[in-house]
Amino acid sequence: MKKMHELKEEFRKIYETSENPTEGLLSISEWLAKSSSVFTKSCQTIRNWFGEIISYFERRTTNGVVEGINNKLKLIKRRGYGFRNFRNFWVRSMLSWHLVC
Repeated sequence: MKKMHELKEEFRKIYETSENPTEGLLSISEWLAKSSSVFTKSCQTIRNWFGEIISYFERRTTNGVVEGINNKLKLIKRRGYGFRNFRNFWVRSMLSWHLVC
């Protein structure tokens, strides 16, 4: 368990300390080599999305904001199960972001 935590923190640190795409690429590659035995599925997912993950180091942007919006819309949809029409869903969505309807 301790090793898993240390590897997870090391992975996070790569994003904080890598100053250019090459350094990020090398750091993640090294991390994958030593973590594959502990995080088998996670490492495979990282390998599958390697290009997209490495692009973070070029632009320093993520899709976190969009993921947050999607999550909030799903929550509103769950809470509003049975809304009678789309307008009620739309109004609830706008109110959640304090926008004028």
